Amino acid sequence: MDAKAAIERLQIGQKPEWPSNSESFDFAQSLDNSDHILKTFRSDFIVPTKAQLKRKTINDDAETSKAASGPEDESIYFCGNSLGLQPHAIQEYLSAYLKTWGSIAVGGHFTQISDSPLTAYQDMAGDCAMKMAPIVGASASEVVAMNTLTINLHLMMAAFYKPTPKKHKIMCEWRPFPSDYYAIESQIEWHGLDPSKSMLLVEPDDGYLITTSKILNLIEQEAESLALILLPGIQYYSGQLLDIPTITAHAHKHNITIGWDLAHAAGNVELKLHDWDVDFACWCTYKYMNAGAGAIAGTFVHSKHGNNEHYTGLKGWYGHDKSSRFLMDNKFVPTPGAQGFQCSNPSIVDLTCLSGALSVFEKTSMAELRRKSLLLTAYAEHLLTSIAARNIRDGKFPFEIITPADPTQRGTQLSVLLQEELMEDVSKALEGNGVICDKRKPGIIRVAPVPLYNTFGDVWRFMKIFENAIKSQMVEVTGNVEAQAML
Repeated sequence: MDAKAAIERLQIGQKPEWPSNSESFDFAQSLDNSDHILKTFRSDFIVPTKAQLKRKTINDDAETSKAASGPEDESIYFCGNSLGLQPHAIQEYLSAYLKTWGSIAVGGHFTQISDSPLTAYQDMAGDCAMKMAPIVGASASEVVAMNTLTINLHLMMAAFYKPTPKKHKIMCEWRPFPSDYYAIESQIEWHGLDPSKSMLLVEPDDGYLITTSKILNLIEQEAESLALILLPGIQYYSGQLLDIPTITAHAHKHNITIGWDLAHAAGNVELKLHDWDVDFACWCTYKYMNAGAGAIAGTFVHSKHGNNEHYTGLKGWYGHDKSSRFLMDNKFVPTPGAQGFQCSNPSIVDLTCLSGALSVFEKTSMAELRRKSLLLTAYAEHLLTSIAARNIRDGKFPFEIITPADPTQRGTQLSVLLQEELMEDVSKALEGNGVICDKRKPGIIRVAPVPLYNTFGDVWRFMKIFENAIKSQMVEVTGNVEAQAML
C-alpha cells in the first residue's frame, strides 16, 4: 500500500483503497515501518503492562514490576482521549524541580540552574505557553497555562459574556460535557437570567451529528439575541470535529463573540486559532498533551483582545505585568496578552509536569502527527467495519460507528455504539485482555489510537480481542434467547 497516497486521500476527505491483506498483522507492521509515516514516540512513554493494570499496591511485587518483554505483555492503551500516558520526561523534570526546591528553596523563583530542563519558577507559565502555542496555532503571547479547564471557561465567560436585555443567549451544543453545561448554566444564573431562556442548544440534524449548515442557520436566526457562542472543537460523545474556521467567521459576520472548548481537540488535530480569528479557547492538558491527571490547563485569547487598555478580566496578582509585579503598590497593570488573565501564582509542580510532557511535542509537529492520525484512525475504522459485517445477527450489525465517516471531520477517536445487551460484557472482556478504552453512556466505547505512542500493530491486536469479545457475547445472547424460547 502506498501510505503517502493514502494519507493524501484522507486529507481531502476520501477513503484509501485497502489491499487484500489489510487485515493481516504483517500489513499492520508494514505501516509501522513505512518511511512515509511518522515513527512512533512510544519509547518516550510508559506503557503499562497487563500485570501492572492489576496493581493493588504501590509496593511492586515481582509480577507487576516485571518489564514487558514484548507487545503481548503490554496493555493496549486507547484511552488518550481521557488521560494520556506518562512521558518518561516527567520524572526527569520533577526530579529537577525537587532538587531545585530542596537546594535553593525560594531562590528557584528567579534562578535559572544551568543544567536544569526547567526555567525559573516565575517564567515557567510563559515557557509552557511558548511550547503550547504551535500546538494550537497561536503566538506565545496569546496562550497561558493556568488553572483547570472549567475555571478557565468561567474566567473567559466572565470577561466575554456581557448580556443585555436583548442579547443574552449563549449558544452551546445539544450534549455538552457536564462541566461545560454547569459552567454555562451558572454564568447565565450569575447575571440573574433564566438558563431555560438564555441557553440555546444546537440539536443534531439526525442521530448524533450536527451539520455546519445547521449551526450557521441557527446563528442567522438568533443573531439578535446571541451574546456568546461556546462550542466544542470535538464533541466528546460522537467524536465529531466541528468546522471551527467557518463557524467562527460566521459568528463574527454577525458581531458575535465565539469561544471554543478544545478539551478533545488540542494535541489531537491541527488548530490555527490566531489565523481563524477565534476570540478565546480553553483546553485541558491531561488528554492528548499527556501532562497527568487533572493537570494545569491552557487558554487562548486572541491578540486583538489582549492589550492593556481594554482589559476586562478578573484581576489577580499573577495577571499583573511581571516587570512591576513585585512593586506591591496595588496598581494593577495587566500583562499584555493572554497571561494578563492569570489570577493566582501557578502550581510549579503542575507546570513542571506540563513542561516535561510538552518536550515530546517539540520532537515533531502537529502536521506530522495529524498525517499519521488520519491513517491510524482510518485503519481502525476499516477493521471495525469488517468486523461488523462478519457478525450480523438477525439482520443487525452488533455495533455502529457514530463518528463522522469523513476523516476531515474527526480526530483520533472513533465512538463505537454497541447493541445494549453487548456493552457491559464486551467492555469487561476488553479489560480482561489488557485493553484500556473508556465508556460513555449510553452505549459508547471510545476507541482512540493516539499517534504519539500507539501503533498500527496496536490497532490490529485490539481488533482481534474486540471481535472475539463480540462473537463470544453474541453467542451467549443467542443461546439465552434460544433457551428462553424452549421454556
